[in-house]
Amino acid sequence: MKVKAYVLIVTVTLLTMSAATKDVRLVKGLSPGDLAPGIKSLGNERDFNFQNHSGRYTLLNFWAAYNAESRVRNIRLANEVSKLNPEKISFCSISLDEKESIFSETVRIDKLNETTQFHAGQSRKSVLYKRYNLKRGFKNYLINDEGVIIATDITPDELINVLKTI
Repeated sequence: MKVKAYVLIVTVTLLTMSAATKDVRLVKGLSPGDLAPGIKSLGNERDFNFQNHSGRYTLLNFWAAYNAESRVRNIRLANEVSKLNPEKISFCSISLDEKESIFSETVRIDKLNETTQFHAGQSRKSVLYKRYNLKRGFKNYLINDEGVIIATDITPDELINVLKTI
């Protein structure tokens, strides 16, 4: 009986403490549930702040022409997103190739929509490379309109399934 009373008291105490928390703020990070770090001006002077409250999700993808796996994933994701309602999701694909000429030629050869492809340059020296911790490989992030990361490293098939459940 004492054990039950103890468990009940601890449970009530924890619930009271969690309910009393008024000012909960999300932290910037790279895991689902975290706020995605913003991106300051790419080559076209465009900033990306994912907190747009438009009801539209953003698929943020990092890639480079020298990384075959990320390049193929970029093509597949771009093709899949192009089939979806643009009011539901936008695609922002960022290349970290050092030379813009390589980026431009790759976008042309891969027949990608130039309005969704951006060049950050500087490869491993890039601020984005460090901010998004890409030393362990190129990643992608599905971000909601409040700037919260919903999923990471999502495949085209997973993207469709996630968007169906949202």
